[in-house]
Formats: sequence, structure tokens, C-alpha cells
Amino acid sequence: MGNKKIPERPVDFIREIIREDIKSGRFGGRVHTRFPPEPNGYLHIGHAKAICINFDIAKEFGGKCNLRFDDTNPAKEEEEYVEAIKQDIRWLGYDWEDRLYFASDYFEKMYEYAMILIKKGKAYVCDLSPEEIREYRGTLTEPGKESPYRQRSIEENLDLFERMRKGEFPEGSKTLRAKIDMSSPNINLRDPVMYRIIKKIPHHRTEYKWCIYPTYDWAHGLEDSIEGITHSLCSLEYENHRPLYDWFLDQLGIYHPRQIEFARLNMTYTVLSKRYLSELVKRKIVRGWDDPRMPTLAGMRRAGYPPEAIRKFCRQIGVAKTDSVIDIELLEHFVRECLNRTAQRRMVVINPLKLVIENYPEEKVEELVAINNPENPDDGTRKIPFSKVLYIEKDDFMENPPEKFYRLAPGREVRLRYAYFVKCTEVVKDASGNIVEIRCIYDPGSRNISQDKRKSKAIIHWVSAKHCIEIEVRLYDRLFIKKDPLEFPEGTDFTANLNPNSLKIIENCKAEPYLAGAKSGDRFQFERIGYFVCDPDSTQQKLVFNRTVSLKDEWQKIKKFFTSQP
Repeated sequence: MGNKKIPERPVDFIREIIREDIKSGRFGGRVHTRFPPEPNGYLHIGHAKAICINFDIAKEFGGKCNLRFDDTNPAKEEEEYVEAIKQDIRWLGYDWEDRLYFASDYFEKMYEYAMILIKKGKAYVCDLSPEEIREYRGTLTEPGKESPYRQRSIEENLDLFERMRKGEFPEGSKTLRAKIDMSSPNINLRDPVMYRIIKKIPHHRTEYKWCIYPTYDWAHGLEDSIEGITHSLCSLEYENHRPLYDWFLDQLGIYHPRQIEFARLNMTYTVLSKRYLSELVKRKIVRGWDDPRMPTLAGMRRAGYPPEAIRKFCRQIGVAKTDSVIDIELLEHFVRECLNRTAQRRMVVINPLKLVIENYPEEKVEELVAINNPENPDDGTRKIPFSKVLYIEKDDFMENPPEKFYRLAPGREVRLRYAYFVKCTEVVKDASGNIVEIRCIYDPGSRNISQDKRKSKAIIHWVSAKHCIEIEVRLYDRLFIKKDPLEFPEGTDFTANLNPNSLKIIENCKAEPYLAGAKSGDRFQFERIGYFVCDPDSTQQKLVFNRTVSLKDEWQKIKKFFTSQP
């Protein structure tokens, strides 16, 4: 975060409400929450916030949390998403134990409840098309008008609804609507649709058993009631739907949970709409839902984000009643903080430049001791080979350095990490004038850092040319260049704000041999470069590493200052 202060956690009004409910004896002092994803895509960081809130609150108050899939739309839902969501929740560190449910578990019961409302004269079958329903609904300033089918008799509605279930009517030709108030100032109460006909698409669990499907507004409260949920925690967009949630439960006279809304997560340089994320996948702008540039949990896992860091981030931003935009740097701060403690260090040269130590014996090889993680002494040390020919980063050498460049240059001395002082004596160029090699001399007595009193303003990393392995490095960056990707010029779409440099693939990077044993998911700090994770694309022949987040680099800031000067 640099000098930015971590924002204070907002006052947690949800926990205050729950404490009052427990104190008053509401729900018998129970706390039972649920996380209700729709299996129509992969979970993203916004869902992580909801997961943490629901599971953490249940645990904190000695309660339970269900995992319930709201699978009420067969046109968009797939078993692939069900399994991916389960994997993501477990990876994040939570377990629903034996409390796994599906909205489709309750389809028969929901149908019975709908019949009750029809018999009470509180629901009717409507023949208006979706477009006509929208037209009849009115606006926020003008009341709606009643459907011409609103006064059908109870007997006719029961008959039509049963025939809808049997599949006698074409898809989209009829709906079941609640009979509430077409002049209500809350547009959600203007005879909302409860059921629609979807005949041609099989459901991922019930296949073709049903051809009528409940809407979310109808299903939501019933699911909560059937499962005995006490506190139905929803995002703020459902606040105006709460009167409808309450109306359905009150008309049926069944167990009534309490719905509480909180602000959704909005984050800079990120889109968190499944519609936009799906578009990125379909148009192959990214490699899939688990692309490390995606804000999905699968993408963050592949990028090397520790689940601990995501949990800390979600707990820090807390729950609020008003929408706000969180800086993505806060999430990256927690990622760096966690990886700094847990990731072992390795030396890798991304853009290699050959360095030859002229006065080092030709066949000599030393094993130098390197610290695996200075933040965790229990990680111990490793031995890395040192020889006459090394590779260093091209950026660590400048033939004509500006002021404040403290790395290697002609006639200048620097220390090699865990090794010796070297001094540049010659620069070798090819026919085009490109630097291809630098020659140095080393001080044999400078290996023992505790005895060598010389101070170096720069310590650079390296690998032995004779012993290094070659790896592929994928340098991922933010997918969008604007803080708000949904601010785009007229005539374009959100893809106008894509970052053209969000991925750079570098092959034949040089890595110390100790990295050869890395497995998919292993996280490391490449010294002085950034944090990386071993990608599933890795093979025995070639390891692939994704950049998780970069390290702070003061020289890059200085260099930008110099290049911006006239």
C-alpha cells in the first residue's frame, strides 16, 4: 500500500442486529445463515465477501451456515459451476459439512405454496408477454395498470396453473403472478412474476421433470423458511425486494426469517458482473474463468493468492450499509503481507545478461548458503552453486548510469547476493552494439559478509550459468487500465479499457536449480522481482510460473521521474 493507510473497518451493523436478536430471544437465540450462489458462473472476489460474512458470523455466534444453490434457471446453470463453487469455498477455508441444499430440492413444496396463494385469491395466471408485463408495470413515477387476466376465478387459475405444470402451453406464453398492488410505490410489489414456463432446456438436476420454474423473488424466502434460516444476509440490491420477501411469507403464514442487506463489494480496476466476466471468457479475451487476470476465486488461486489473504481482506473491509469502491491495492497489500511471511525465496533472472568473473578459477564450483525466508527461521537454508559464469538481470547493469543508479556499471563495485563483491572491468557488445556480456573481477575475501565491512548500496541477484534451469515466466498485470472499467467512450464497450500489456510471457528465464522441485500451486518470492506461483501448465520438461504481485521497486519510480523530465 506504500504510504497509504489501511482504511478502518466499518461499524458492523449486522452483528449488532444479531446480538439484539439473541438478547431478545428471537429465533430462540439461534443463528443460522446461508450462502446462496446461483450456479451460472464462477465465484469472484465479491462472492468471497459474502462467503466470509455468512460463514464467519455463523461460527462466531455458535450457529450454522448452509450452502444452497439457487438453481431456478436451467437456461444458465450447469453442473460444472456447482463443482467449481464447492471447490472455491473449500479453498477459501470454509466447509458447509452436511448442509448442502438446492432450490430444486424444494420445487414440489414451492408449487404447493403457490397453489395455496391461488386458493386465497393472492395469485393468478397471466397471459401477457414479458414485454407487455413491463409495459403494464408502469414507472417509478407512474402507477402500473392491472392485467386483463387479473380477475380470473380461483378455479380457472388453479386449472391453468396445473396445466402449465403439465406442459400444455408454449414456452413463455403464461406466467403465474402474485396479486398485490399495481399502484404500489415499490415497483417490486406490482404483481411480480412467481413462475414462468421454460420447456426446452433440461435442468442440471431434475432434467425435464419441470417445465415451470420459480423466480428468485418467489423462491428466496421459501428456501430460507424451509431451511430454518434466521438471518438471510443479502446484498444491498435486494433491499427494495424485502417487502416482497416479507409479503410472500406473511401470506402463507409460515416461518419467517429476517432479511438484512449489506453493501456489495466494488473494487477499482475490476468488473464483478458475471455478465461481463462471461463476456471476457466467451470472446477469449482471457484464457478462461481461472485466468490469473480474472477476479474469480479460481483466477486468484491460479495467480497464487493465498486464501488467508482474501479472508483478511474481506474481514478488513467489513460490512457496510452504503456502497463504496475499495482500492485493489488493499487486496494486494494483504497478499504481499501473507506471502512475505510464507513464501520461500528463490533467485531467478528474467532477462539474463552473462557475467564472467575473469579471476575466478575455471572449473571451481562453490556451494553458498542462502536463506529460504528471513521472516521464518524455521524454513531454514539451502545451498546454491556459484561458478565463473553467471547470469544477472539486464536492468542491473547500465553502461552510462544516471545519478542514483547504484547497481553495476563500468568501474563500479556491487555485492552479489549471498556471495562476493564484483567490479565491472569490461563490456562486450555484438556487431549491432548490443551489450551481450560483462566481465568482472571478484574479491575472494569478501564472501564473509560479517567480516567484510564494506557497504554496498546495491545487492543484486544472480544464477550460475552452468547449473541453472530454464523456466517460463508469465508476467500478469491488471486487466483494465481505468479505475472504473465501466466508464468507456460512447460507441464502445468495457473492453475499450482493457490493458494491452496485461500479460507478458517470457521464456528461457534462468532459475537456480533449487526451483526444479516446484509443484503446481507452490508459491515463491523471486528475489527482487516479485511473488510467483507454479502454474498447472508446468511439465517435467518446463516449469511455468505466474506473477502474483510485484515487489515495490523504488528505482522504477526514480526511472519514471527521469524519463518524464524534458
